[in-house]
Amino acid sequence: MAQNRLKKSILAAVAGVLVASAAQAGGLERSGYNIDLLFDPSDYAAEATATYVNPQRDLKNVTDINPANGIGSNGLGGGSTSVRDTEGYWAPRVGVKAGLGDSIDCMADYSQPWGAHANPGKNWMGANDNIETKVESDNYAATCSYKWDMGPGFVRLIGGAFYQEVGGFKERLVAPDFAVPGNGIGRLDLEGTGWGWRTGVAYEIPEYAMRASLVYNSAVDLDDLSGSIDLRELGLTKYDVSGSASMPDSLELKVQSGIAPGWLAFGSVKWTDWSQLQVLRFCPATVSVLTPCTSLDLLYRDGWTITGGIGHKFNDQWSGAVSLAWDRGTSTGIGTQTDTWTLGTAVSYTPTQNIELRLAGVVGILTSGESGPTTYQGEVFGDEVTYSFDNDFVGAISTSLKVRF
Repeated sequence: MAQNRLKKSILAAVAGVLVASAAQAGGLERSGYNIDLLFDPSDYAAEATATYVNPQRDLKNVTDINPANGIGSNGLGGGSTSVRDTEGYWAPRVGVKAGLGDSIDCMADYSQPWGAHANPGKNWMGANDNIETKVESDNYAATCSYKWDMGPGFVRLIGGAFYQEVGGFKERLVAPDFAVPGNGIGRLDLEGTGWGWRTGVAYEIPEYAMRASLVYNSAVDLDDLSGSIDLRELGLTKYDVSGSASMPDSLELKVQSGIAPGWLAFGSVKWTDWSQLQVLRFCPATVSVLTPCTSLDLLYRDGWTITGGIGHKFNDQWSGAVSLAWDRGTSTGIGTQTDTWTLGTAVSYTPTQNIELRLAGVVGILTSGESGPTTYQGEVFGDEVTYSFDNDFVGAISTSLKVRF
């Protein structure tokens, strides 16, 4: 019983550091998908996790390169040439798991897998490109597995479905405030819903804390993505628009194994299909000079995330883990999604067989780069503003409570 508790404690520390590290992946990813609770050996378990991420991306050498809608924050060359672009955010997760006999396990969970929040404000030279952009999501999932003995361990087949709600807005300076009745700011609001599914396979040898899993999560088609464009601060109108987008599919391989008494090694490789998010166009039923289309220009490429680390037990209650992760940037000429390197640590406290407490932290580097006009399928994007950025800091902290019964 004590040895089983020790293995659980190490795995808890590993899970904590992985959750904190995953919170700063590329594209629109915040916490992504996580079904580790499904593998808990208890008959019943409940888990709650909260992760706070603080990316500190600073833009510099900002230049407004489109005089057609005015230069800078006031249309006359005003505004700062350097600005903090990012906002901190929380990524919660809540899940419950139940064992249904000897072969079937099921879990249900809530998470916020996707999101973004860029908030440079109006008083910078790039206000014509962005004042504030925010994306949020809610994901409700159910996942089950069926397992049977094979060799020294057992095989597990995994399947599930999830429902997502995605929404957000973008504000930018469309015209100088001195040239229009209001403040010159236009706003796009959007929301949509969709379904997805997952499938996978795992092989486990509990005696050695060994597990290898390969899980595919499908894309989520937001075919009903709709909202409005508000141009009333330009003396015009507010009108409905619609379009479509797909949140990406992903494939993740995770491996872990005991390597010596009290020691565990782990690693993962994940591919995410962010390249399907290129130019998202939103138009009214009737396009005119007063009711034009708009677009969200992302030009993402596929994301790759590689993580490796080691965990160690200290005694019957305490264990820890450390990891190193690399996430390939998804930006391809516009935006700030460059490569990210993170170092994570976690500690797990298991006062009894039924309770686990975890605390994990991550520090990392958002690598340097620049943004400017980029040609895609013969059309130029990112032609409002140019800027550069140095290597910037990102930090995250995650706390978690798991109860088994």
